[in-house]
Amino acid sequence: MFKGLWISLQFFTSLPINKQIPMNRDNIDKCIKSIPLLGLFQGVLYSLLLYFLIEWTPFSYVAIAFLVWLFTIILTGGIHLDGWMDTSDAFFSYQNKEKRLEIMNDPRTGAFGVLSVIVLLSGRFLFLYEITSSLQMLSFMTIICIPFLSKVVIGSILLTVPAAKEEGLAHFFKQAAKQHTWIIYLMYVFIFIGFSIFLYRHTMIPLFILVLAAFLCFLFIRRKAVKWFGGITGDVLGATGEGTENFLWMTLWLLHYFVMG
Repeated sequence: MFKGLWISLQFFTSLPINKQIPMNRDNIDKCIKSIPLLGLFQGVLYSLLLYFLIEWTPFSYVAIAFLVWLFTIILTGGIHLDGWMDTSDAFFSYQNKEKRLEIMNDPRTGAFGVLSVIVLLSGRFLFLYEITSSLQMLSFMTIICIPFLSKVVIGSILLTVPAAKEEGLAHFFKQAAKQHTWIIYLMYVFIFIGFSIFLYRHTMIPLFILVLAAFLCFLFIRRKAVKWFGGITGDVLGATGEGTENFLWMTLWLLHYFVMG
């Protein structure tokens, strides 16, 4: 699993990791199994940074929200944002599946891709700012949950939705994936929820709502990926990660108003 986590860190973050690991089927399968652990690692970093800025700096809530927002982009190197833009360009072309796949393969970014990423990142900043301005101890645990559940959804989509084409990153990973991996993902979720409730019992309701929101994202994307694109590609998986994460940030923002207030 450590090999898989190292591959995940190399693939999906901007951390300067140069460890050489063979990209064989067994190691890629381990990488897929470790994707939620990468999300957990990201969530811990987000919460630690937020806690540090709140407790140890004189910065305003706007400045703190901006720094955490910026860190979420820098840590991933924007790899999933690229998928979000390409998928948006393809979707808003309103063409057939084959034409949409061609548009996703085009290295140029269109107007819809630019507009969609502006809306995505603006929304995330809004959610982060409002969460920061009404922060409580419970918030830190739920923030950890967001990238963790987002990565669970990415992995689940990879496992359960056919590839749109017989090439590319999604096809490469899907060929190495083992179907029983979803059981491991389920174990991750139960262990995380159980440990979180053990540490702080008030996390129960917010965590279950976030898990439900992630599950709804999974059902929606699983259905629409086939309808719109004929299956998954690397760009669709990237868009899945960004879209799910933003939906979870929005859910947490609403929880601060109606459940955690």
